[in-house]
Amino acid sequence: MPSPEAATTSKTPSPAPEEETRGEPPNATFKSLGLIDPLLDALNNLNFKTPTEIQQESLPHALEGRDIIGVASTGSGKTAAFALPILQKLWEEPKGLFACILAPTRELAYQISQQFEALGASMGARCVVIVGGMDMPTQAIALAKRPHVVVATPGRLLQHLEETKGFSLRTLKFLVLDEADRLLDMDFGPAIDKILKLIPRERTTYLFSATMTSKVQKLQRASLVNPIRVEVSGKYQTVSTLLQHYLLTPLKDKVVLLVYLANSMANNSIIIFTRTVRDARLLSIILRTLGFPAVPLHGQLSQSQRLGALGKFKGGGRKILVATDVASRGLDIPSVDIVINYDIPTHSKDYIHRVGRTARAGRAGKAITLVTQYDVELLQRIEKVIGKKMDAWPTDDEEVALLKERVHEAERLAINEIKDQDVKGGGSNRKRRREGGGADDKDRDDDVVEAGMPTMKHKKSRR
Repeated sequence: MPSPEAATTSKTPSPAPEEETRGEPPNATFKSLGLIDPLLDALNNLNFKTPTEIQQESLPHALEGRDIIGVASTGSGKTAAFALPILQKLWEEPKGLFACILAPTRELAYQISQQFEALGASMGARCVVIVGGMDMPTQAIALAKRPHVVVATPGRLLQHLEETKGFSLRTLKFLVLDEADRLLDMDFGPAIDKILKLIPRERTTYLFSATMTSKVQKLQRASLVNPIRVEVSGKYQTVSTLLQHYLLTPLKDKVVLLVYLANSMANNSIIIFTRTVRDARLLSIILRTLGFPAVPLHGQLSQSQRLGALGKFKGGGRKILVATDVASRGLDIPSVDIVINYDIPTHSKDYIHRVGRTARAGRAGKAITLVTQYDVELLQRIEKVIGKKMDAWPTDDEEVALLKERVHEAERLAINEIKDQDVKGGGSNRKRRREGGGADDKDRDDDVVEAGMPTMKHKKSRR
């Protein structure tokens, strides 16, 4: 089998245009794509029966040692598309630190690591996750044990490369840039540039992105050599099983309408997306005060709080996740019934990623976007991108009016609670944020629900 070096010749970055491929026939199997028996057994144990389109198109070229540009949306199976060829090469050459995967968020890094460990279990593949919000010395000890795969956010990885004695990526064989467009949207560009200077030029590189922006194309030219490009999503679109609605609301009644939606769909699994951390905190407290099992997920929580919140939601312990866009990309959260956009996204692609949390793997789902008098143009822009008009979500004006007083009182209590939290957190929170550790907000959801706060009487669920 050609080595990565043979496939890419010199790893000096070159602007040579990438080749394009349309991939294998749709009836390809994992075995026909060239995977070895230990990986076939692992795939069977995980109940992965048929390769997805991105896997069919990329695996043959990856197994030949080519650099890959994969253009595919979230949920397309791209993690396995880059994990499988890396693990197959590791089986042939089981040497030290072998691969590094860069991811934009901590949660996605943990998810990638879990898939590597599941696919490589019979091979003894060892992974370590290096992200902010966790103890640096503990991470340094894990790195010293010579894992095969490091999954990291760029900022924390660079910090270890610069500060952790004895740690380097000089023996690295594979580099993966996952969700590259988001990596660059989150201003990781300078950190990635420094990392590229500290790793071997002689390597195999995979770049996966939902979109090929000018920033991603620049990164491609800097990091890949003569790559194969595989593309399975020609344009942004939503799946046919997703029912998409909008709900017009005056700005002053926006919180009331959100509570109305939560109340009318009380037995469903719901993700509510907000634009800011403050709104994610505020809405989760309002909902919990009114008796809804809600938990927040945002970048100012400590890492243990973020993983705990995600675990409670995925495990069904909490029916409502109130999140910033930290949860909109890459995360595989099964069985989400409804996505509510409390704040309409300013970029249409962010809308696609948010609503992509529901109606996954052929299942049905609903997306409801709250639209104020200031958001109509954004709604029209999104409708143009997705190529369809959304339906208006019907409301019961009398029921909404009855909610107003209680919701406004809950909002007042929530604002005071956040002020108290911020005063108590004080300077230590600001220091932790500068160091990448997140805020020290107390995750109060158990306290509120179990202390017997007044619970809303859920009215008839019409849907």
